Amino acid sequence: MKKLTEGKKMWMSVMGVFLAYALIFILFEDYDRQFLQAFDEVSDWHLLIFSIAVMLLLGVLLYHYARRMDERISREQAEKENAMRRQLTQNIAHELKTPVASILGYTDTILDNPGMTEQTRQQFIVRTNAQARRLTALLQDISTLNRMDYAPEMLTMERVDVSALVADIIEETTLAVGEKQMKVLNCLPEDICVKGNWSLLYSIFRNLMDNAINYAGEGTTISITAEEQPQHWAFTFRDNGIGISAAHLPRIFERFYRIDKGRSRSLGGTGLGLAIVKNAVQLHGGHITATSNNTGLCFNFTLKKSAER
Repeated sequence: MKKLTEGKKMWMSVMGVFLAYALIFILFEDYDRQFLQAFDEVSDWHLLIFSIAVMLLLGVLLYHYARRMDERISREQAEKENAMRRQLTQNIAHELKTPVASILGYTDTILDNPGMTEQTRQQFIVRTNAQARRLTALLQDISTLNRMDYAPEMLTMERVDVSALVADIIEETTLAVGEKQMKVLNCLPEDICVKGNWSLLYSIFRNLMDNAINYAGEGTTISITAEEQPQHWAFTFRDNGIGISAAHLPRIFERFYRIDKGRSRSLGGTGLGLAIVKNAVQLHGGHITATSNNTGLCFNFTLKKSAER
């Protein structure tokens, strides 16, 4: 079903009010009568016809105004979207430039210096590989966001066991958690099932886990809890690390926004992880918020339940 525009909603609302007035007038003649009967005077009919004519004229004027309002809203939205696309394109170009320049620099150095030692050559190859992996991750994240933005109907929705999915992610990140001497407290109940896309649900929890591992700090604890609600599961993903200042909180879900740009790039981040998290949560009928009191970062989000139990 096609969604009504704001102009059409306004037009239908106003016309509905006038139709209700006309109906009341016909039935009760300005509220004087208690039941339906013919009008006694010709002036009553004249007044009714005049009211209908005014209503039709006003309806036509409002319809044209509603169309102009819809056109203005569409133009403003198009301009806003174009500005966002230009900004996104600039950000993507900037993010791609760094790994591509590094790869070209390392490979050119290898090609221009055939006499370099094997150890130096190996170091350059390792660095080139790391930049290529970063470039691959960036392209994958951009592809994920594009799928959510432009082809959400193409995503496969199914019953997903979130408890098992999170357990797999914790196992996958065991080595990274151990290197930082961190702990993970998985307090999720068994058999949490939601209706969604497995890949995007994986991205939600994996990006939050990677974010905590990279930025919470050594020796910190990550805790994951969930509370059942009538239509949703409410999740809390928290760490007791250094947190972030309140000034950054409103922007952490923006694409390519980084609190510490140099540190984020050195850790291999693409700047798109939390943007993917927010979009994926919204696509699954939920919402997400972030809070921090400088002693940790907490994400609260909801996901719609699976219809099957």
